[in-house]
Amino acid sequence: MQKVNYGRMLDDTLVQLKNEGRKPKLLLHACCAPCSSHTLWYLNEYFNITVYFFNPNIAPEEEYEYRKNELKRLIKEMKLSVEMIDEDYDPAPFYELSKGLETLPERGERCRKCIGYRLDKAGDMAKKLGADYFTTTLTISPHKDCQFINEYGAKVSERCGVPYLFSDFKKHEGYKHSIELSRQYSLYRQDYCGCVYSKAARQIQKEEKL
Repeated sequence: MQKVNYGRMLDDTLVQLKNEGRKPKLLLHACCAPCSSHTLWYLNEYFNITVYFFNPNIAPEEEYEYRKNELKRLIKEMKLSVEMIDEDYDPAPFYELSKGLETLPERGERCRKCIGYRLDKAGDMAKKLGADYFTTTLTISPHKDCQFINEYGAKVSERCGVPYLFSDFKKHEGYKHSIELSRQYSLYRQDYCGCVYSKAARQIQKEEKL
């Protein structure tokens, strides 16, 4: 099967929007400030963006609040005309979908279910707000399965009726730029995805390097 170039698909969409001279509404699911930095910088010219912070996988609650507040600070300091919607902390849905999958590695079935759940909620929120598109910052991470994210986003789009904005935000050195922006804005860059299982796996990796 030929691999889809989701970065090129995004480029084509942005060129089309620029040629049409319109700036549609985009619901952008955001996982954290570092991943959002380049994504917001890149998309702000083309869309009226509402950032949606919905990540029940993040633990503990203090970590959730810290990442949420870092994202709010980034938006303010980048001086972007961007709205932000953030959900109250409720990890119960994540632990429910993780049952029996606790020991699987990142990019495994637990991770796919978690991403799928967040994309489902993003699609529902996009429909509720009357957005023209929805997408997620998650494709900027080299640790995430970009193909799965885009394929699942397309399925959500079919269900909710809001077009999914295909992306691979790593392209055009997007991940590298996110690191540079993180330094510029002194952003907190976490060393684990967010859930207790990824945190435990990261701790094992650290100990093995000692």
